[in-house]
Amino acid sequence: MRAAPTILHLDMDAFFAAAEQAAKPSLRGKPVIVGGLGPRGVVATASYEARRFGVHSAMPMGQARRLAPNAAFLVARFAFYRSISEQVMELLGRLSPLVEPLSLDEAFVDLEAGGVADDSASARAAGERLRADILATTGLTGSVGLAGSKMIAKIASEEAKPDGLVLIEPGTERELLGPRSVRILPGVGPATGEHLRRAGMTTVADLAEAGEDELVRLLGKAHGASLHRMAQGYDDRPVVAERDAKSVSVEDTFDVDLHDRVRIRTEVERLAERCVGRLRASGHSGRTIVLKVRRYDFSTLTRSETLRGPTDDPVVVREAAGRLLDAVDTTGGVRLLGVGVSGLADYTQEDLFAQFAEAAEATAGGRDTGEAEAPAAEPAASLPGGPATTAPAEERHWSPGQDVRHAVHGAGWVQGSGVGRVTVRFEEPWSAPGRVRTFAVDDPDLEPSEPLPLVRGTGRGAGGPGRAEAAGGGAAA
Repeated sequence: MRAAPTILHLDMDAFFAAAEQAAKPSLRGKPVIVGGLGPRGVVATASYEARRFGVHSAMPMGQARRLAPNAAFLVARFAFYRSISEQVMELLGRLSPLVEPLSLDEAFVDLEAGGVADDSASARAAGERLRADILATTGLTGSVGLAGSKMIAKIASEEAKPDGLVLIEPGTERELLGPRSVRILPGVGPATGEHLRRAGMTTVADLAEAGEDELVRLLGKAHGASLHRMAQGYDDRPVVAERDAKSVSVEDTFDVDLHDRVRIRTEVERLAERCVGRLRASGHSGRTIVLKVRRYDFSTLTRSETLRGPTDDPVVVREAAGRLLDAVDTTGGVRLLGVGVSGLADYTQEDLFAQFAEAAEATAGGRDTGEAEAPAAEPAASLPGGPATTAPAEERHWSPGQDVRHAVHGAGWVQGSGVGRVTVRFEEPWSAPGRVRTFAVDDPDLEPSEPLPLVRGTGRGAGGPGRAEAAGGGAAA
């Protein structure tokens, strides 16, 4: 614990959805939901406008559509979000050498280590300056919490949402935490919270009054002792620079043992979806899928499968977890299930395939390979037994939210597609809401493009340097 609030926690506000609203003027102030749009997709992030309808992260997309049928439902563009995250992390690095990223949109910063703050006034000034710099650089807002420990700084940033700053003075932690639910403390999930409730403890003050011995009896030595310290406001965890996650996992403990094999498989699939959500939020992919099963007799089984390459595809993770479950005997009942991904990387197997495809296209495009005519140089429509000119071209696929460019109308994004048509709204982050036009899906004048930078003149988009039309001044609202 520190005597000054020099630990900062930054949490970007509804990050994925806010980035989409900043990129698409017509969506500002409207409900936006980002995630997997398939029948088994889940919500990655919902804008604050969508949250008013009850939509939240990790919710099945089908349920989100029922709650907010008029919202804009968009595919996640992780390369785009990662590029914005890099800008934000660069700003944090200017404050201190000790920056601990938790995900693409969240991090701890040790302001004291950076020499930018040693008391409440200087810490608040550093936090306000950071928020202003993030807005000027990315056009997005972030909420900042300042405190003498990581636990309290994170609680402060939650209270600051959206687009605010909350500073909690050291020495006031117990007064702040006392009336709060036990769920506010790190490590207290639904299962632990319910266990404590049954023991008559619902607030943090209840935990502090119960004493360490009682919590150790209920939760075990390590967890009980740690929880007792946190209930009194103590947290001496340091900010660890460039923390590298080794795995991402989720698990659930059930109040009643599960016996129905169909229900168990459904829970495993749901956990796989949640795990991929966390995996993507951290900007990673992974190649080893892990299934954890704790049976009725408290015996714990762990099974794993290593893929040929890293992935962040929910279907791949879900199917692998299902195969692992097939090899586990659940007779007698299951009390806990978990799904994890390890062997993390910052790319996916699909990225590698794309690189190979680009290399093949470059070769076909006329680079000197020492061969007069490589097979790869033939048109994609060329089929054995007939001329290339008569073969049908493969229909292109357009996803809602995808960036495109039209030879006549310029930059835009896909609103929707179907029945051989694609609808595009033409607008830029710094323009007024644009006009909508519809084209054939194979229109030769329409092509995919890289995202534009959110702030005009920054020259920073997901694809690297900005285009000439991004030059100028001003910021996206």
